[in-house]
Amino acid sequence: MTQTPKRKKQIILNAFQMGSSGLQCPGLWKHPDDKSTEYNTIEYWTKLATLLEKGKFNAIFLADVLGVYDVYNGPGNLTPAAISGAQFPVNEPSAVISAMAAVTKNLSFAVTFSTISEAPYHFARRLATLDHLTQGRIGWNIVSSYLDSASKNLLNGEALPPHDERYLRAQEYLEVVYQLFLSSWSDDALKLDRETGVFADPELIRKINYDGNHFKVPGPALTSPSPQRLPVILQAGASKAGLEYAARNAEAAFINGLTPEGLGSKIKELKTLAESYGRNADDIKVFQLVTPIVAKTHEEALAKFKEYQKYSDIEGAQALFGGWTGIDIGKYGWDEELDHVESNAVKSFAEKWTKKLPGEPEGLKKTREYIANQISVGGVGVVFYGSTEEVADEIERWVDVSGVDGFNLTYAISPGTFEDVVELLVPELQRRGLVWNDYPKERLTFRENLFGTEGEDPKFLKPTHPAYGLRWRAGESKEEFEVRVKKVIANNFAHLHTK
Repeated sequence: MTQTPKRKKQIILNAFQMGSSGLQCPGLWKHPDDKSTEYNTIEYWTKLATLLEKGKFNAIFLADVLGVYDVYNGPGNLTPAAISGAQFPVNEPSAVISAMAAVTKNLSFAVTFSTISEAPYHFARRLATLDHLTQGRIGWNIVSSYLDSASKNLLNGEALPPHDERYLRAQEYLEVVYQLFLSSWSDDALKLDRETGVFADPELIRKINYDGNHFKVPGPALTSPSPQRLPVILQAGASKAGLEYAARNAEAAFINGLTPEGLGSKIKELKTLAESYGRNADDIKVFQLVTPIVAKTHEEALAKFKEYQKYSDIEGAQALFGGWTGIDIGKYGWDEELDHVESNAVKSFAEKWTKKLPGEPEGLKKTREYIANQISVGGVGVVFYGSTEEVADEIERWVDVSGVDGFNLTYAISPGTFEDVVELLVPELQRRGLVWNDYPKERLTFRENLFGTEGEDPKFLKPTHPAYGLRWRAGESKEEFEVRVKKVIANNFAHLHTK
């Protein structure tokens, strides 16, 4: 009796980009084939979006920071970031999305916004507008910020609040957004009735009257219900507080490991937490950051990798490290290992570079030199270089070992790295059944891009998500909804913060 071959897990491919040049490989803007310095032009983004849709990418994931990486070699020192272009200067991430949406049909857009960047009422309108203009192809990557330079400019000169306190504030921020999107307008509030002259029924619009420790937002929402009703909720962060936040709220999480074993342990922790909150483990997709350097042969790929290393900026790499971890690596000797210290920046990044993690070789010394060289090409993620088959093998290995759902692929040079992925790597992944051959229908929302098009309402949240019951459904009177939504809030959110 012959056994049916086990069907391979189909993975999600996102492009990881930013409104700047030196995203994860500082200094490579100097490479003669790199065009990332053209990020200030619309054409740079529309060409990239068209390329990614040709390669059947699920989404483009737009990173962002709100301050300068100024920890390395003393607080306030912006010199290495400025010289190397290490995520500085950087543009506002959402401005290019409408242009990219106009030249694509199925590519989705995950945009990073910090919960210290602006009032949640204003942000909810911005996000809803994007969901309308993209026809439901938008997601919000929630961050609580990690740069003290950002906090001082956004919070009236105040230092960055403690790490876990930022997550408590972020929880309230998200609850405001949930309620503005889902609980302020009924599904059928917008009438557009030319005969009666009713644009929107006021009886199907309500104030949310949110009253929290950090935010007091009466409402109502300024925008009508958007195509997904709520954009996809993504989260980046793998500290204890970050995993708790993702387990409660996220539909996709961005977690980086230096080994598939280390990544797998974090994924298991996240999925177990999600189940403890009554959610299904499969209702949260997890992405790993990879810089792919692909060529037709191993020798060609190795030559590319070595060439990129020549253009990398080691000072810029250390500037990025300082911002990510809050650790001034300049205080260490070149061959000195870093001590584990408590970080108020990205705690999981600090642990990654100061602790031994599962799957790492015995005797590995995480010295300043090792860290700087590792970050110079590939940043906080990992580098897969080799022939098309070798890189596809490595992707498959990481999926098998860690259980990761997909990858945020970033560039060494742009758009060259993405061109190699589309022309060389994607066809090999398609041949192996690891990615889809085409989008399953003419127009996908972001949620359908992640979870598929089957089910009663694939554009909306999964039923086990805590915000699922906040939606004001068509046919439900204001009085009925008021009674029901109070119970949902009391059961799903009241215990997450106290007055």
